[in-house]
Amino acid sequence: MVTGGSRGIGAEIVKLCAQAGYDVCFTYQRRKDRADDVVAQCAPFAGRVLALQADVQDLGRSEWVLNQARQMSEVVGLVNNVGITSTIGSFLDVEIDTMRKVLETNVLGLMVMCQTFVRHWTGSSLPGSIVNVSSMAAVFGSPGEYIHYAGSKAAVDSFTIGLAKEFARRSIRANVVAPGTTDTEIHTLSGEPARAARVAANIPMARPAQAQEVAEAVVWLLSNKASYVTGTVLKVAGGL
Repeated sequence: MVTGGSRGIGAEIVKLCAQAGYDVCFTYQRRKDRADDVVAQCAPFAGRVLALQADVQDLGRSEWVLNQARQMSEVVGLVNNVGITSTIGSFLDVEIDTMRKVLETNVLGLMVMCQTFVRHWTGSSLPGSIVNVSSMAAVFGSPGEYIHYAGSKAAVDSFTIGLAKEFARRSIRANVVAPGTTDTEIHTLSGEPARAARVAANIPMARPAQAQEVAEAVVWLLSNKASYVTGTVLKVAGGL
């Protein structure tokens, strides 16, 4: 199960999972055409792919999402990829409604999704693997850009470490992938389409990540190849 799989990093996660042979459900919020395109791109792969229209801010929707996924096959993994920023600028200009939306999407929606899936796995005595997509903003704070977003991602990191420790003996793993600046349209949505290129000089590898590079780390953590890895924040950040 992948939340936010119709574009960017999420779409690459869906494709790599399907290529690896997983059946994949993914959520999208509005753009059915983009979701359908991802499904079509996965047609040659071994795994079946299903797109579900669902907003993680609708907290009651998580049970429905789980049940839809279970109709395909037994659920072995959850990737919480959905995340939003807001317009780049000073924290003093951020409206309360914007802060609330960022926290409800990036933190509360993620927590509820994790709770729903972990409850299913523990109730069925099944193993499971969770990967939460965070950001290096949690480390650096994103001053002058979106510190409220950075705070939400720091919450994701802390929550995931606690989740991993609480359920490690139930064979449920939980990890974080923390991308650095990645060349996706999130920068356009935050009001600065060229941001990835602008900050590249500050990255030791002197370039932003590509979405597939981040997705590769996610798929590895999901898999049994990472069977002894839990409670880890894996930086995919070009040396930062």
